[in-house]
Amino acid sequence: MSELISITVGALLEKVAKMYPDDQAVKYTDRPFNMTWRQFDDEVNRIAKGFLAMGIRKGDHVAIWATNVPEWLLTLFATAKIGAVLVTVNTNYKVFELEYLLRQSDSKALVMIKGFKDADYVGIVNELCPTLKDFKPGEYDNPMLPFLKDVVYVGEGPTPAGMYAWDDLRQMGDAVPEEEFRAVFDSIDPQEVVNMQYTSGTTGFPKGVMLTHFNIVNNGKCIGDCMRFSHEDKLCICVPFFHCFGLVLAVMAALTHATSMVPIETYRPTEVLKALQNEECTAVHGVPTMFIAMLEHPTFYEYKFPRLRTGIMAGSPCPIKVMQLVVDKMGMREITITYGQTEASPACTMTTTEDSLDLRVATVGRAMPHVETKIVDPETGETLPPYQQGEFCARGYNVMRGYYKMEEATRQAIDEDGWLHTGDLAMVDENGYYKITGRIKDMIIRGGENIYPKEIEEFLYTHPLVRDVQVVGVPSKQYGEEIMACVIPRAWEDGLDEEEIKRAVRENMARHKVPKYVLFMDQFPMTASGKIQKFKLREMGIEKFGLQDDAAVETA
Repeated sequence: MSELISITVGALLEKVAKMYPDDQAVKYTDRPFNMTWRQFDDEVNRIAKGFLAMGIRKGDHVAIWATNVPEWLLTLFATAKIGAVLVTVNTNYKVFELEYLLRQSDSKALVMIKGFKDADYVGIVNELCPTLKDFKPGEYDNPMLPFLKDVVYVGEGPTPAGMYAWDDLRQMGDAVPEEEFRAVFDSIDPQEVVNMQYTSGTTGFPKGVMLTHFNIVNNGKCIGDCMRFSHEDKLCICVPFFHCFGLVLAVMAALTHATSMVPIETYRPTEVLKALQNEECTAVHGVPTMFIAMLEHPTFYEYKFPRLRTGIMAGSPCPIKVMQLVVDKMGMREITITYGQTEASPACTMTTTEDSLDLRVATVGRAMPHVETKIVDPETGETLPPYQQGEFCARGYNVMRGYYKMEEATRQAIDEDGWLHTGDLAMVDENGYYKITGRIKDMIIRGGENIYPKEIEEFLYTHPLVRDVQVVGVPSKQYGEEIMACVIPRAWEDGLDEEEIKRAVRENMARHKVPKYVLFMDQFPMTASGKIQKFKLREMGIEKFGLQDDAAVETA
């Protein structure tokens, strides 16, 4: 087990740039951005000085609202080098969510692109800040957002009124003396907060998770170690940077091992397949739905992946069948699974390349190095023995500093002994390998019977006509809850119907696990980070099957 390292994100980048100055650091396949570690570090320094010239100081919060563009990476490392805190913004946010985040995070600056999908970011910012266009860049003043002073626009075309252009930021840095930059750089402690990520939050308002340099550098290092990363590897990054999956499991795992990065701006199966083949990538990360989309793509067999060996499948429960297909069809013989959550930087457990395929498809591995883990009874807090289901808890270097300005929520998440309570149901075997069995809140209680959706999902994944499936509970006057299976068929014309789903479960599982409702769809509602929003599936079921009265009884 390697030791934990005490180094800031910025200092680590400089260390890698000195060790491998001429090796490829970052290469985009859709634009002329191809930099060695030395070139990348030099550009980061220029942007860091630009932020200093703009008035960003150590401890200030800088929000970034963008897809996986090069400027995202540059902003990450530039803010880290001057002791600022990068606040990551979900790319799917609209005006209400953005206003909440900017206000709650006390962000002093916002770096943003033009827009994404159906969201016009410029329009949203002007709606939120209608007087921005009347101010000179850097002089914005709004009592509703008292901290926000600067907006930096990344993109082609004219820069919207009141905003800095990205090139303005680059040029401003030229006026900052190296001594001033170095003085700030040298003052940063690895235990200081470098990043704030807002939890998706299916209930209540999102919470800003404060992560330190020490948190994310060491978590990234341990993740890369489990994958046997080195500077000979090349990682295709198609998961969003704004999420821990992109920032830590990808970028920090790559940085700590001098692994080359091949980012994809937004996930598109063909772009990923092309990058894997043409750049001869050795690794790729993704949530299960991403891998399913690649495997099911009509052009999949036109691509070859001669060097592809590893990667991480995580973000939501990983179907065993999908894992097996990734190994068999994509050649990812050393694919790994990581389990964790943002509050834990995020990885708590992980399989390694040495684990047998059975363990890598059936478990989420053992505790990460330097992380303590246990299963407790959710009611009593008592530690449970192997093979008993309870709540997964973790303690160690990776646990967050806390939720920003939410002391009570922090106390609810981290107990007085330092254990992070995840809200996830799990069990562990005698060898320390964990299985995640569901969310405490996802558990369905039907007539007093505890039903775990993951068990039914894993079975339905084996059905030849089922492409993807999620199981949720919907309200019932008689039983409290009933089971609803949400199914994406392999092909609509194959005649898969409600009765076939029920028959399959009835013949293979206990009677009380047979879904009362089956909802067919072509895609699941997801967050931008690829997590399936089960609460939305539940809402869809209530609407589709007319269960509003049952829901009213439930909340009465």
